[in-house]
Amino acid sequence: MTNSLVSIQILPKAKDEEDVIPYVDHAISVIHESGLNYKVHPLETTIEGNLAEILPLIEKVNEAMVEKGASNVISQIKVLYQPNGTSMDSLTEKYR
Repeated sequence: MTNSLVSIQILPKAKDEEDVIPYVDHAISVIHESGLNYKVHPLETTIEGNLAEILPLIEKVNEAMVEKGASNVISQIKVLYQPNGTSMDSLTEKYR
C-alpha cells in the first residue's frame, strides 16, 4: 500500500537561451525508470509510492538536471503523506 503522493515541478537553470524542455523530458524519464506510478500534468508530475522511495527519487531527479548541464535547479514539491494509504485514483475518482 502506498502512503504518499508527491508532486514536483522542476525548474532547471539552463545555459543562456537554451530550451528547458529537454531537461524536463529527462526528469520525467528518471521518474519513469523508477518504476513508481506517476502522472504527468501540464505544470507538474505527481508520483505515487512510499515516501521513503519518493524522496530519494526527488534527489536523483535534481542531480540528473545538474549532470545534464543545469547550473542549478529549483524544485517545487507538494507532499501528501497518509500512513493508512492513498492513491491518485482515490483522490480523483469522483471527477471521472
